[in-house]
Amino acid sequence: MTQKGIEKHFAAYSDWRRMLADAIGDFRSWLQQQELSEARIEQRLDYILTTLRDDKLYIAFIAEFSRGKSELINAIFFANFGQRILPSNAGRTTMCPTELLYDSGSRPSLRLLPIETRRNGTTVAEYKGFEDEWKTINLDTKTPEKMIEALKHIVEIKEVEPKEAQSLGLHVAEDETQQGMLKTEEGKVEIPRWRHAIINYPHPLLDKGLVILDTPGLNALGAEPELTLNLLPSAHAVLFILAADTGVTKTDIQVWHDHIGDGKSGAGKGRIVVLNKIDGLWDELRDWDEVQREIDRQIRETAKILRIPDQNVYPVSAQKGLLGKIKGNKKILERSRILALEEALGKEIVPNKQEIVSDNIEDDLNNIIKAIRILITQRLKGVYEHVQELSGLNGKNLDVIEHMMKKVKADKDVFEKSMQRFQATRSIFSQQTNVLYGQLNLKSLDKVIAETKKDMRISMTTGGLKTCMQNFFKYAMVTMEGVSKQAREIKELMEGVYKKFQKEHGLTNIKPSNFSVMRYEREIKRLQDRHDQFVKGLSLLITEQKTLTNKFFESSVAKVRAIFKMANKDADNWLKTIMSPMESQVREHQIQLRRRLESIKRIHQASDTLEDRLQELEHIRDGIREQEKAMENRVDAILRSLKKGSGGGSSLTRESA
Repeated sequence: MTQKGIEKHFAAYSDWRRMLADAIGDFRSWLQQQELSEARIEQRLDYILTTLRDDKLYIAFIAEFSRGKSELINAIFFANFGQRILPSNAGRTTMCPTELLYDSGSRPSLRLLPIETRRNGTTVAEYKGFEDEWKTINLDTKTPEKMIEALKHIVEIKEVEPKEAQSLGLHVAEDETQQGMLKTEEGKVEIPRWRHAIINYPHPLLDKGLVILDTPGLNALGAEPELTLNLLPSAHAVLFILAADTGVTKTDIQVWHDHIGDGKSGAGKGRIVVLNKIDGLWDELRDWDEVQREIDRQIRETAKILRIPDQNVYPVSAQKGLLGKIKGNKKILERSRILALEEALGKEIVPNKQEIVSDNIEDDLNNIIKAIRILITQRLKGVYEHVQELSGLNGKNLDVIEHMMKKVKADKDVFEKSMQRFQATRSIFSQQTNVLYGQLNLKSLDKVIAETKKDMRISMTTGGLKTCMQNFFKYAMVTMEGVSKQAREIKELMEGVYKKFQKEHGLTNIKPSNFSVMRYEREIKRLQDRHDQFVKGLSLLITEQKTLTNKFFESSVAKVRAIFKMANKDADNWLKTIMSPMESQVREHQIQLRRRLESIKRIHQASDTLEDRLQELEHIRDGIREQEKAMENRVDAILRSLKKGSGGGSSLTRESA
């Protein structure tokens, strides 16, 4: 039995991506054939096609222990095996964060990162690039029993001394009521054997780009800040699972407020609450309508506590949903309500993701199409001016023609001198870009990181640690402000060059693109806010300085460095292409000047008649018009595809583009 809800919507989303990528790929090939492309356009089309090709949709499942989270994943994604695949026994099952994805270039496998890797402060994201640091177990996807046996490794634990647990940054709890790792009767501590798990599995949805993040409860969220600061905020959907038999507990509320809800209206976009285990309310001695009223009451209470609309709470029985699918029992499946949840996942999450992708590429497409239209318009304008110029020679004597030839040659000489000034501007431009590169230099950032780490390790007070963290974020924000200022100066320099060429040579009025650091600043600010919230929730009296320092560098510092690296790459791309629109126009203007001079020369030398040249120009003009028509047909094809991803509200039109 297949999942009609999410599979149907995800398949439509994949078809949309493929259709749009095909239309844009066809447009790109055509531009190259017509010699209408250039470096900036190629770069942006590369980015768009990569976005469509490698796009992923992340869904995170979060719950405290014994809420049935793993069973829910089994019911939604693994029912076709005919039995449970992910471990879902009572009590503490999923002990380490687990990603389920599919990379067709690798064989099905389970990769496990040892818990000991927490000691050196290296992030999980960095470890993903080092294959030999992981334990890899190949998966036999054709044999469910072997799959089950292999995946049991995810829940493995081991006993260590309390000091060793603390050295790994794991808090030791005194009893079940406290957050942290529990002591055994012998005084040791049970900790996860693995820090992170990655399951590479050829599921149809995973193959289309879906990535499932299965996270343990509050213990893991507190111990692995990379989850709370990086992975969860970037998830396109978060399913928060509660249990109908326990209601909303204190730890549930803490997880919701600290890691999922937006703190204002209660839930952000793509946040869904699942009230699991409603089968515990089924009672043969009670009327079924009475059972439904009890479920509705729990929905209202849950929504009220979490400050979300009732319709955002989905009551299900994951266990009965799995059973109904395996047995093909429609009655049990219907009573489990799991199909309604799957339909909600498809209807709410997939279109949201599609809209995000559509919005992200629309501006780039608008700018590309605008640049191509400007170039074609310039070509047509040049041909019409050339025709008008030659038509004016009809019946004129050789002296007039010679005078015209000298005038065109003079225009060409003036333009070439302007080009020399344009090239001289490049040296100033180079100096300005070196300043910008210096501000985003990763070596300078690494030096600040090393100094911050040193200061934190010698700090003797909680206040001192917090000051070090605040100073690091301040450095990052001040640097971005400097980058923004320098980018404005570079843009102003180029605007002056653009205006001069436009005024002197009648080129189309265009403006150089802008480089904005707003998204980097917002991400740094978000990290700082999340980190402040994370630190606020720590009991610094029992948390070693080394542990807090390591958590800070594993999460926030590593992410800030990634932001700087991305800003560096984006700035580099911007600086390489800021002159592209002007260079395209200049190149086209040079071609037109040479063509005009050559035409008049040939007429002057009587090697061509005026009628021959006019016919040739008319042929060129008709070719450009056909080129324009062909381009608009391709733009319309892209527009039709894009509209399907933005609810018909795309601004990519003939008029606006």
